Amino acid sequence: MLLLNRRRISAKELSERFEVSLRTVYRDVEAINQAGVPVVSYAGMSGGYEIMDQYRLDRQFLSLDELQSIIVGLKGIRSTVGDQEISNLLDKVGALVAKSEQNTVANLNNQLIIDMNPWHGSNQDKEKLSTLRTSIKESKLISFQYMTSQSEQSVRTVEPMGIVVKGFGWYLYGYCLLRQDFRVFRLSRMKEIEVLQRTFERKEGTLEQLDHTWGKRNPSSLIKLVLHAQPNVRAQVEDYFRPEQITVQADGTLIITATQPDESWLHGMLLSYGPNLRILEPAHIAAIIKDKAEKIVQLYANEH
Repeated sequence: MLLLNRRRISAKELSERFEVSLRTVYRDVEAINQAGVPVVSYAGMSGGYEIMDQYRLDRQFLSLDELQSIIVGLKGIRSTVGDQEISNLLDKVGALVAKSEQNTVANLNNQLIIDMNPWHGSNQDKEKLSTLRTSIKESKLISFQYMTSQSEQSVRTVEPMGIVVKGFGWYLYGYCLLRQDFRVFRLSRMKEIEVLQRTFERKEGTLEQLDHTWGKRNPSSLIKLVLHAQPNVRAQVEDYFRPEQITVQADGTLIITATQPDESWLHGMLLSYGPNLRILEPAHIAAIIKDKAEKIVQLYANEH
């Protein structure tokens, strides 16, 4: 796979990569040749091994564009989880690209990057993801400290079902033994994760079905928001709300009409617009935001 993905690689580099002797490298390269893979050897300072230019593994019905889509997606996953298995899979998929096509692939790599890493490369969080993936694969219970959005702390024991990324957050889907029901846990709020030796039998239902169920909102928890925003926050408004929810007024201000869940995170989102957003409806949300704003003023009232 390395030979297929690299223009040329030295015996010394192969030896170090696979932690074997040079003699083993020579023997294995000869075995690859005998198997029908045309490996060419070059001597000198820039010498090494490479596979003949037109050789490639049979990639069946995959087009070059399709292979590139797979490579881009795998790189996005690898940047987040840092998994050696993903790196190995990238080597295998890359080996399906003929050497004569690799310049085209390199150009396509410059056109699209998928980065799902909300933690800016934190090794601690990558370790957390790795631990959870292992527990899911081995069907082992996990225990951890968890803080809810209301800052309530508890110790949970969970049957992990799967990991999902939504927006800029990663979530664990699982069956909580404390609540005796399926729950969603935000990974950033999970602390001191421990994989227990006790195993469990995975409950019925696919991860896609659970995601669809948890994505549904109870109609009774939804409210109709009517907002009046200033022109200088138009970009932020359009980042969050859909075009059909926004009406631009003659003076450049915006009227936003949207249905949203009546939850605490909504208050923080509305406050983030500062004095550039006024809540026209409903009255109780306007009252909550006013109360929070007054408390913020009081917090700084005695400072000089």
